[in-house]
Amino acid sequence: MSIKKLSSKELIIRGKWILTMSDQGDIKDGAIHISKGKIKNVSLYSDLKQKLPELEIVGDGSGIVIPGLINAHTHFSEALIPGMGSEMTLFEWGREIVTPVSENLNLETAREGTILKVIEMLHSGVTYVNDMFVHSNPKIMASLGVVDGLNYVGIRGCVSYGAEDCTDGVTSMNSLKVDNILEEHQELESSVSENDFLDFRLGIGTLLGQTDRLTKESIKLCKNNGWKVHTHMLEAREEIVHSVLRWGCRPLQHAQKIGLLDLEVVAAHMIWTNESDFTLLKQSNVSVVHNPIANMILGSGVCPVQRLRKEEVNIGIGTDGAASNDSQNMIESLKITPMLQKIHHLDPSVMSAKDALKMATIEGAKALGISEIVGSIEPGKRADIALFSNTAELAIINDPYQQLVFGTSPRSVSDVWVDGVRLVCCGKITTVDETEQVLKTKYISHKLINDSGLIKKGYSQMFI
Repeated sequence: MSIKKLSSKELIIRGKWILTMSDQGDIKDGAIHISKGKIKNVSLYSDLKQKLPELEIVGDGSGIVIPGLINAHTHFSEALIPGMGSEMTLFEWGREIVTPVSENLNLETAREGTILKVIEMLHSGVTYVNDMFVHSNPKIMASLGVVDGLNYVGIRGCVSYGAEDCTDGVTSMNSLKVDNILEEHQELESSVSENDFLDFRLGIGTLLGQTDRLTKESIKLCKNNGWKVHTHMLEAREEIVHSVLRWGCRPLQHAQKIGLLDLEVVAAHMIWTNESDFTLLKQSNVSVVHNPIANMILGSGVCPVQRLRKEEVNIGIGTDGAASNDSQNMIESLKITPMLQKIHHLDPSVMSAKDALKMATIEGAKALGISEIVGSIEPGKRADIALFSNTAELAIINDPYQQLVFGTSPRSVSDVWVDGVRLVCCGKITTVDETEQVLKTKYISHKLINDSGLIKKGYSQMFI
C-alpha cells in the first residue's frame, strides 16, 4: 500500500463563513491562519491577507469552514460487517451478528477495517474518533490493530477494548479470562501512552456483558492508573429488566454502587432514562454520546438530548459502528440528530442546526475531555479543520448552519486538516490509496464473514 508522509504547512484557509463554534461566533468572509499544526489567528480574510501576503491560500471564499467533526462513539470491530440484521432488536443483533464475528477478529481485520472506515469518516469531515473495539478472540489482542490503523492514516482519536466475559450478557460472548482482558487493557494503553494523537479509555462493553469480577477489577485498574472509561448505558429497555433481575436496581444505580461513577465516564446512548438517572448524571462525571441512526435502525428508542443538554450533561454525537449504522458518514448523524428530536417532540423549534453542530464539535470535545485542544476554531488550539466547498450543495447559503447541517454531504467536504496536516485535498485522501484499500478489505471481509458463519446462516450474500 502506498502512503505519503506529509507534514503541516503554514497557510491561510478561507471561507465565505468561518463557523468557529467558540465565543467568537461566525465570521463572514473570514479566514484562519495555521502554522506548525496550530491555529494562529481567526479573522476577516482581508485582514489576514494584508498581514500575510506571501502565504498559500486554500479556499476560494465560497465555502464553509468548521472545526473538524468529532465522532464520539463507534466500533471499528464492526468495520467489515455492514448491512446485516437491520430487522433485529439490539439483543438479537448482538447475539446473532456481533458475537460470532467478535470471536474471529484479529490484528489484520482490526487494522484494515480501521483504515477503511477512517477514510469514510474523513470524507465526512471527521478529525477525531472515539472507538470501542469489541472482540472475544482469546488468541490475540486484536484491539491493538486499531492503533496501527489510526496511526497509518494520521487521524486523531481514542482507543478502547470493549471487553465482555459474561456468557449470558447482551452479546453472549464466549467467556474470556479476566486476567487476559486486563492485560489487553494495559497493552492498549501502553501502545498510545507516548502518542500525541491518540488517547486511551478502558472499555466496558456493557455492565450486563461483564461478570461482576471483571467490572470490579476494571474499576480498580482505572482508579490505580487514573484511567477514564468508555461504555454503553441504557441503550435498550431490556437492559433495565435484566439489571433489576440481576442486581435489584437500574443500570445507572448499579454503576454508582460499584464505584463506576467515581470515574470519568463517557456512556453511549442513555435512552431509557428516568428522573433518578438524571439526578445521578448531574451529580457524577458522566458524559453521553447520542447515536441517532443506530438507535433508529435497531428500534432502540430516542435519547432525551435536549433534557440532557438542559441539565448541563456533556453530550456529543456518534455514528456508532458500521454494523448498527452501516454508514460512518458523520454528516448523516449530524443531520438526523435535530430531525429526530423535532419529530419526537412534534416541535420544529426544539433543536436548531447550530445546536447539532455544537454537539458534533465543541460539546463533543467537552464530553471526551479534549476541548482544550480541539472542538472549536480558536488561536492556540490544534489545526483540526474541515472545509466544505465547490459543490451545488453550497451554491446558495442563506444560513451557514442550516445549509451545512441539512444541505451538505461528503461531496462537499473538499479539504480536511488534522494537526495542520492536509489529510483530504480537493476531495481525495492524501495518506492512503483509497482504491487499493477498498480492494484489499473486500477479500478480508469475505473471509471474516464466512469464518463467522454468517454466510451459512443466510445473513450475508457476499461472494468473490
